Amino acid sequence: MASAVMLARCTSVRFPAVATAVLLLLYISTVHASQGDKEPVYRDCVKQCVGSNCTGARLRSFQSSQPQYMALTGWTCRDDCRYQCMWTTVGLYQAEGYSVPQFHGKWPFVRFLCFEDPASALASLLNGLACLLMLLRYRSTVPRQSPMYHTINAFSLVSLNAWFWSTVFHTRDTYLTEKMDYFCATAVILYSIYLCCVRTLGLKRPGVSSMVGVLLILAFTSHVSYLTFVSFDYGYNMAANTSIGMVNLLWWLCWCWQNRRTLPYWWKCGLVVVLLHGLALLELLDFPPMFWILDAHAVWHLSTVPVHFLFYSFLIDDSLYLLNTEKMGVKVE
Repeated sequence: MASAVMLARCTSVRFPAVATAVLLLLYISTVHASQGDKEPVYRDCVKQCVGSNCTGARLRSFQSSQPQYMALTGWTCRDDCRYQCMWTTVGLYQAEGYSVPQFHGKWPFVRFLCFEDPASALASLLNGLACLLMLLRYRSTVPRQSPMYHTINAFSLVSLNAWFWSTVFHTRDTYLTEKMDYFCATAVILYSIYLCCVRTLGLKRPGVSSMVGVLLILAFTSHVSYLTFVSFDYGYNMAANTSIGMVNLLWWLCWCWQNRRTLPYWWKCGLVVVLLHGLALLELLDFPPMFWILDAHAVWHLSTVPVHFLFYSFLIDDSLYLLNTEKMGVKVE
């Protein structure tokens, strides 16, 4: 999945604000401008392969022998040429003693079945399953009468959708899957801000959270429209996600600090925030994939899987607290 979030995808797993600010300068200069795909040997290899194998009888032979799961996930003859030429270029680099280059903004990965980036796809799937498991536990533990019940359920569904598209994107990187991965990640960050707003302000002032919700919808619509119809600017997208992620981060931390003496479970929320931003620093390692499978991005996503359990433990504790205080007529903090 490309990369974005704070308390997102059920706990903010993609572009935590502080770490992302560090990554931003690196990211803008490298995405889709990689050394490997600029090499003449790579480009000539792809051109020759496509010309020899992707027309006429040889194309029909490729299509007839291609596994069904590859065809269903959109792998074409040209894609196969690019994959084979990528490894040819990597072999030449290693033979000359040079470091492994990236291709089209990504490290070279060994394809497993139809999975283009198998470790990151698996990590995204595991995050989605953890989110789903904890959502089901939340629903079985917290009564529907809890003030935050429906907001948290909606947030979880937005997060599940984002992890679904992250899995799809890492399985098969196409124009559509990349856009859906980016847009859904942004949706999670924005909804996380809405979740925080409802918890901190909306329970006492519903009108405020409604207005914030409308503004966030307009912001999301404008963001997607600009990237779709004007320019898909990776630097702008990263900067936008960093900015709104920072708002989310500071808002949650302020709430934790204000309630540290009254809510015994406040530390769970605070620890989730710290963990997510700390784990995001793994992305800075940016090493070539071990065994051509596991890179820093996959390690980052794998490391966030357990955080879902802590985050939902906080949500369950807080929802039950709100339900009890509402029954007793106590002022909500």
